[in-house]
Amino acid sequence: MDKQVIHIDLDCFFVAVEVLKNSSLKGLPLAVGGNSDRGVVTSISYEAKKFGIHGGMPTRMAKQLCPQLTIIKGNMDDYSKYSHMVTEIIKDQAPVVEKASIDEHYIDMTGMDKYFGTMKFAKELRGKIINETGLPISLGLSVNKTVSKIATNECKPNGELQVVQTEVQPFLNPLSIKKIPGVGDATFIKLSEMGVRKIHTLVEIPREMMFRIMGQNGITLWQKANGIDNSPVIPYRESKSIGTQSTFEADSINIEMIRNLIAGMVTELAYELRKQRRLTACITVTIRYANFETITQQAKIGYTSLDFFLIRKALELFDKAYDRRMLLRLVGVRLSHLVSGFEQIDLYSTNEERYSLYQAMDKIRNRFGPKAISLASSMKIKL
Repeated sequence: MDKQVIHIDLDCFFVAVEVLKNSSLKGLPLAVGGNSDRGVVTSISYEAKKFGIHGGMPTRMAKQLCPQLTIIKGNMDDYSKYSHMVTEIIKDQAPVVEKASIDEHYIDMTGMDKYFGTMKFAKELRGKIINETGLPISLGLSVNKTVSKIATNECKPNGELQVVQTEVQPFLNPLSIKKIPGVGDATFIKLSEMGVRKIHTLVEIPREMMFRIMGQNGITLWQKANGIDNSPVIPYRESKSIGTQSTFEADSINIEMIRNLIAGMVTELAYELRKQRRLTACITVTIRYANFETITQQAKIGYTSLDFFLIRKALELFDKAYDRRMLLRLVGVRLSHLVSGFEQIDLYSTNEERYSLYQAMDKIRNRFGPKAISLASSMKIKL
């Protein structure tokens, strides 16, 4: 039985939300990101792309390419709200859904075509999302996640494309190798130096040679070029989370040290998120009194992995949970509603110095371990 996988991508997601909020922005070269010369653009409109602007480009360069570019700081809370709206619509309609990032989903429809046409279902689902959210959306339907994602990218903006099994290789062959998910600049340069710029050329290279040149990554690229991808659609669960807790050696009422302990917990969890290239949209703080009464406070937040934002929110939740003058025996922190993605640093008004500090600290942790360095204010206190 051929697999049938739908890939759904919200076109220029952050920009699209801003246009929904302010219709006067429609049709303008528009970017969401940092407005300072040291900032970067994180999402851009198709009108801005015509000037050669792309995500991750320094703001200064983007302005040079397009002096009339409108740059908006952005609001991650708004983007998270619309992302959740889309996810709920899809989950309500589809059998198996994977939320791959804040703006893209995979749906496994394998075997469902006996009940209704998969492309018909995909079209109706796309229409429902557009009607209920107002957001532009593109989708691809094919035999696996790789081909469906490439199909989506090829039918943008605001399009839909089906690639059946017999059409997979003819569809892939003429495309640039940069169209293969996972091919970054370094890999593209390396393959280009070998004379490999189109997928059909990569297909012709023996599998064993790709392994000798690039190891297991070479095999993965060769398989994707040949339309092979056995990775499953992983059902999205809101309960997906990471967390930690600490039981004190002796019950304590030292609130200052407990708050420092919570900050230290959050710091380690945030680092783990960034290492996994994930973002969280929900934080939970749990306390347990000496009489074993357990109190939990939870808050939904804009997708993030930034220490300072999560620490502030965790301490706010702790203050709500700890509402009586009693000894505590345990505190815990959990981050949930996780999705893949990169931190949009400029959307949180984070200054360059603070971001550089976090990057430097992460490099030290990557080399010497997660406990190698910490902010003094978030050092764990033994209670």
